Amino acid sequence: MEGLLDFTLRDILTRVGGVQRCVSEFIRITDTLLPERVFTRLVPELLYGSQTAAGVPVRPQLLGSDPVCLADNAARLASMGPNGVDLNFGCPSPVVNRHRGGAALLDEPELLYRIVSEVRRAVPAHQPVSAKMRLGVQDDTRAEECALAIEAAGANELVVHARTKLDGYRPPAYWERIGDIRQVVKLPLVANGEIWTVADALACQAASGCSAMMLGRGLVARPGLALEILAAQGAVAPAAPTASVQGLQNGVALTWQQLIPLITDFWRLVCARLLVGQQTGRLKQWLNLLRRVYPEAQQAFQAVKTFHHPADVDLWMVQQRSGLESYINGTISPESAAREAAR
Repeated sequence: MEGLLDFTLRDILTRVGGVQRCVSEFIRITDTLLPERVFTRLVPELLYGSQTAAGVPVRPQLLGSDPVCLADNAARLASMGPNGVDLNFGCPSPVVNRHRGGAALLDEPELLYRIVSEVRRAVPAHQPVSAKMRLGVQDDTRAEECALAIEAAGANELVVHARTKLDGYRPPAYWERIGDIRQVVKLPLVANGEIWTVADALACQAASGCSAMMLGRGLVARPGLALEILAAQGAVAPAAPTASVQGLQNGVALTWQQLIPLITDFWRLVCARLLVGQQTGRLKQWLNLLRRVYPEAQQAFQAVKTFHHPADVDLWMVQQRSGLESYINGTISPESAAREAAR
């Protein structure tokens, strides 16, 4: 998701557990063969075996409309050892669509076929080529046709976001239409769209018939969601990958106190890797989504929303850690710790 799930947040969220693979933000391809440094700047996990620090594979995603240029860039990307190459036919952004990218191509199934087939030929057979699409542009009448074109072109997997470009991110998601697509294609399908809770995930699976799901904003707002879904399915989650989140599997629904160290680590990563002018905005962006689930995040968002200087956030982080330490030591209640940290 452009501007949201970049490498800093991928690092943090995959520490929690339950995520089997990540897809990068899209890399826009126009008429240029990008140098390797552009790929590693946007997907720095390529320098570390194409996986996050927690060991979760990351698949870079390309976006564009020129089959040959996309294939050339996919070949260069494949030479860097990624966990496959993904193609974006789902972005609903008006800016992207005006430049013939993302979901705008869903009115042209023949172009989808050409893009996927050219990329599939350019990428070695052992590396998967996957794609993500929506149900259509203005309506969903060509959803099956688009999926069949992507399958016929040789894609190994297809993620379907269960809304059209026109729908944007407005609820509901039409998961049953993914089930319709499953009736006409044989390649593995992944369901996506409007999965915020375990109940949403189970309803999505029932309507779509898909066992695999892609989580976006739902995981950002509820970092333990993947673990919660696995628990509801009776699946065994892998051990927590880092010491900072050991024991989270025993309490699947993460508490605010468990999130504070992750938020602190996120801030450190942001300060180390992003420009100063981008730093406070990234923290506000995450807190804004967290407040859908955590009342404490609302207090935190109100505390930091006027900050523009990293030093102000640093001081707020010290207060957060102080409140957490007091809670751990038993000197104040969780509610008091949250109030103290948000001041």
